[in-house]
Amino acid sequence: MTRDYDGSEYPDAEPSTSLAGVPDGFGRLWTPHRIAYIEQGGGAPGDECVFCTAPTLSDEDALIVHRGELAYALLNLFPYNSGHLLVVPYRHIAGYDEATEAEVAEIGAITQTAMRVIRGTSHADGFNIGMNQGAIAGAGIAAHLHQHVVPRWASDANFFPIIARTKAIPTLLGEARATIAEAWPAT
Repeated sequence: MTRDYDGSEYPDAEPSTSLAGVPDGFGRLWTPHRIAYIEQGGGAPGDECVFCTAPTLSDEDALIVHRGELAYALLNLFPYNSGHLLVVPYRHIAGYDEATEAEVAEIGAITQTAMRVIRGTSHADGFNIGMNQGAIAGAGIAAHLHQHVVPRWASDANFFPIIARTKAIPTLLGEARATIAEAWPAT
């Protein structure tokens, strides 16, 4: 048994080497919440692409913090951390290799600005930046390219979602959107 910070006890996690199958040296992080994306085939319910629909809505309704010429940035509806942004081209393309040089440049520029703004507004200690290409690679919405910008702090609860099946997100999405959008430099 292990004691939690408040003194309560919980059973120790079972080591992955004792689970069914051949041990391969990899630890496993179980993320059952991702099954919703997998069962939808990596997209939104129906034929609607959420990343094509978002720019047709108000910034507040779509959680958009910045609109560029070829791409935009919005808060992730299912964030890993507060301020988790997605940088998305307006054009409906699935792969990074399908993006034009201008789209790649603007996605990069928006990503850099997002990092500066989030560091300035919430004092992030670091970032995870990445794209999952295709459903097999973990893309929640595989049909429309998007890049994750996930702020990280030395004190964030990196494994809290896995261990306690809980995500600690200290700000509401609307409040985070307003803070980031207000701090975004004018173009």
